[in-house]
Amino acid sequence: MTAAKTPSVSAFDRAMMQRCLTLARQAIGRTAPNPMVGAVIVKNGEIVGEGFHPQAGQPHAEVFALREAGERARGATVYVSLEPCSHHGRTPPCAEALMKADVAKVVVGTVDPNPKVGGGGIQRLREAGIEVVVGVEEKDCRDLNEAFFHRILHRRPFGILKYAMTLDGKIATTTGHSAWVTGEDARSIVHRLRGTCDAAIVGGNTVRLDNPRLTTHGLAPHNPLRVVMSRTLQLPSEAKLWDVSEAPTLVATEKGVKPEFQQQLRDRGVEVVEFVGLSPGKVMNFLFDRDAMSVLWECGGTLAARALAEGSVQKVMAFVAPKLAGGTNAPTPIADLGIEQMTEALTLERVRWSSVGTDFVMEGYV
Repeated sequence: MTAAKTPSVSAFDRAMMQRCLTLARQAIGRTAPNPMVGAVIVKNGEIVGEGFHPQAGQPHAEVFALREAGERARGATVYVSLEPCSHHGRTPPCAEALMKADVAKVVVGTVDPNPKVGGGGIQRLREAGIEVVVGVEEKDCRDLNEAFFHRILHRRPFGILKYAMTLDGKIATTTGHSAWVTGEDARSIVHRLRGTCDAAIVGGNTVRLDNPRLTTHGLAPHNPLRVVMSRTLQLPSEAKLWDVSEAPTLVATEKGVKPEFQQQLRDRGVEVVEFVGLSPGKVMNFLFDRDAMSVLWECGGTLAARALAEGSVQKVMAFVAPKLAGGTNAPTPIADLGIEQMTEALTLERVRWSSVGTDFVMEGYV
């Protein structure tokens, strides 16, 4: 079903939908594989109930808002950033809860992206005599859950490639030294970005040279699953990633490689998963089965090129520092993609630039 939009949207409607988005963001990084959703109930121009979906398995946003509103929900208007569900999953359908509460009107930010169920909740509400308005602040509602939309439609997590480089395109010097390309403000953004993702991936070279923590450094409540991809397991016996007291670590490797070292990692609480033909695509499929919704690629150029070539990257965040490192052999963000003509170069869409301290960050979609 395609839900018809209506032009009768007021500034108050838009403000209430933005409030839904503010509520939804409180659960950022913690809802996978579910979307972030916020709901607001208004009666006689006054907010009488609010809620957001905290994590999978917990009640949906509408339920929390209805609990707070109580009897005041009768005849009220409900704002919700994503179409109320109409099917039984881990929780009962929200459309049914709204109908039982006898609300008068439901304002929806955007339709459920699943083509098999999208519009079903809206249809049930309308059949019950409830007025439904669809498409209020729709772009913002979709942008908030871009990873959820991608996961539903493509059956894979949403991949974000992040890197920091100098003005002349280097991610490290000729010796491999890379601390720090960008300033503290840019690094803080990256720490918070990790808090929005379910996993962060690096290659073995990054572990050997940078010894990263891959955490939010306390700037967000959620740390991602830290994933190391290494075919050979030529990894240091001591690394910050082997300390799983702060965040979990998973090492993805080839089947049968260095079983003794694998056991050493497991003894320290590190999860080791063997693949036949380790690749970005196989790791992304594995993470999809683990309910991951968004994955941050923080790897070097070789692994980044493979991830791009295999369609495991949907978004690029490039931090550019006003520095010149030089060096013919200094590493660059992306290794060989096999492109020989500039007309073959990957072109990013919906590009946005912003300044962060003395650095710049560019976001764009592959």
